[in-house]
Formats: sequence, C-alpha cells, structure tokens
Amino acid sequence: MASDFSPANPLVAADEVAAWLDDIPQPIALTGGTGFVGSHLVETLCAAGLRPRVLVRDPDRPRWISAADVEWVAGDLDDHDALDRLVQDSGTVLHLAGVVRAGRAADFDRGNRLGTENLVGAVGRRAARACVVHVSSLAAAGPSSDPRGRSPDDAPAPISAYGRSKLGAERAVAGLAGRNRWCVLRPPAIYGPRDTDVLEFFKMASRGVALVPAGERWLTVAYVADVVRAVIAAAATATDGATYHLGEPAPRRFDELFDELARTGDVRVRMVRVPGGVIAAAGAVGSVLQRLGLQRIALTRDKATELVARHWSSDTAGSLAALGLGVGVSFADGAAATWEWYRTRGWLG
Repeated sequence: MASDFSPANPLVAADEVAAWLDDIPQPIALTGGTGFVGSHLVETLCAAGLRPRVLVRDPDRPRWISAADVEWVAGDLDDHDALDRLVQDSGTVLHLAGVVRAGRAADFDRGNRLGTENLVGAVGRRAARACVVHVSSLAAAGPSSDPRGRSPDDAPAPISAYGRSKLGAERAVAGLAGRNRWCVLRPPAIYGPRDTDVLEFFKMASRGVALVPAGERWLTVAYVADVVRAVIAAAATATDGATYHLGEPAPRRFDELFDELARTGDVRVRMVRVPGGVIAAAGAVGSVLQRLGLQRIALTRDKATELVARHWSSDTAGSLAALGLGVGVSFADGAAATWEWYRTRGWLG
C-alpha cells in the first residue's frame, strides 16, 4: 500500500468510480474539501480529470489537497458571497463541511444547521439545476435500541447537540424539494488515513490499554474509501429526496471490532470497562477545557453522551444496493491500511 495519497495517487482510483462519472452533472462545487473525507474525494475527482470548485477558508493553506488542480473559492459557510461564487451555475453540489468538535450547542448549530441553510440559499439563488448531495451523520438519526440498527425510514431521535445540528442541516437540504434534486447520506463512524477521531482508538490499542464504555454495544463503521465511492455514486444515481445509510453491511459488537483492530495492528490490548458516569464526568471536564481554548480535546460532554449510547448501528443493506455499491472494504483490510498510514506518518507516538 502507498504510504501517502495525492491527486496522482488517490486512495480511490478514478477507474473505481468511472461508471458513475459521466452521469454527474458538471461543474462540481464542494464544501469540506480540505478535511478528512473531502480531501480523498477531491483527489479522486481530480484523478478522473475533473476540476471541482472547492470552498476553503484560506487558499494558501489547503491542507491535504495543496497539490490538487481545483478552483479555489475563498470563504466559509457564513460568507454568502463566497457561497454564491461557489455554486454559480453548478451541476452538482457536494456538501461535506461541518463542525464535529465544539464546546457549545450553539457552535454546532451555527456550523451545521445554519451553515447548511446558507448553502441551500445560495443554491436557490445561483444553481437552479444543481443536484445537492449532503453528507450528514448517523448522529442525526440517533442510536438504536436494536443491535441490528436504524433504518433510513425510522424517525430520527438524535441524543447530542451535534446530532441535532446535523438533523437540522438535513431538514435545510429538504427545503430544496420541488426545486433541486437532493439526497442525504448518513455515514457512521468513519475511519481511515487522515482521520483524527477514530485515531484515538488506534492510539489506545498501540499503548496496550483501551478504556471503553461498560456494557454490550453494537457498531456500524465505514472505511473512508467506501464513503468517497458512496458520495460519487449518489451524485450520479440517487433518488430525489432519499436518505441513505452508509457503512458495513452488518453491525458488529464493539469488543469484536476492537479485537480485530488489535490483530490487524499486531498489538496486544487489555480493555478496561469504564462506567458511563465516569465517561460523562470526563466529558464535562473536556467541554470546559475546550471552552478555554483547547481545540483538540477528544472527549467533550457531547461526545461522552454519544459514546455511552447503547448501539450506534445502522441498517445499510438497502441503501448500498440502491446506490449500486458492494459490501466495500472489510474492516480487517481497512484497519490494516490505516495502521500503516498512521505509523508511516508518526501519528501513533
């Protein structure tokens, strides 16, 4: 496996998505292109010979996609003029930007719901024919009481400020009904090269001790390459107004996933079960520290609420079939590729 990725060597090769590319209306406008999932998506599009417009706060600091041949649009989701320039006469709008870490509910709401409302407004003004693909989160649906997981048809019941803000963003996109073709994708926890959230579990595994919530939990996870393929497939084939759940075809128990994570990394790990009350207290402290200016706090009150929930599992089979996607990358293969990338980059200490 290559140790790093670029438009000349994307994680998802252009020929893997070639069957969909001719059906994606051009030009493509994209938010979140400098982030974890978005950067891999941009590199795949560029490798296919496309030149998307990418919203970026600072074109001089494009992070992972500095080598990508894209059209930069300087601004953010609060900048109405920048959003108008981004989507002007676009055929497809891929919306991946959002806030995943914040100390206050209002910050999630502004970055996710209000930011998406601003983008939808720009589409209404400048892109009457655009198809909008909104990458949301399983947090918008909420955890499941059944290990088999939530269906896209189940009534959403988010439990965190993040989840509520993402559901608000979904409803903003639904406001395009009758005007633009649109769809919503709900990935679960996404892992892979460049990720900094699930990285925390790789770090624990590499240290040999993992602090995990007490009790049985079933999870659905998604490798980043499969999410990139899903976004491209949705832009080409999604049913207008549909919601799709992404991730592996069947949920698995958390302890089984963690054991496999350890095996693929060739490490031995002792799991320590932590009561939910302890996790909640640690999250409260993390939120205070984040409000004081520490931005890379892994555990906040909001994240603790999500972490102690029973089952973050999803019914994905129907969605994968509807988008023409296969079962995707196995967790063993995805985790092995992620271990190698983290180790090559020195991210595991």
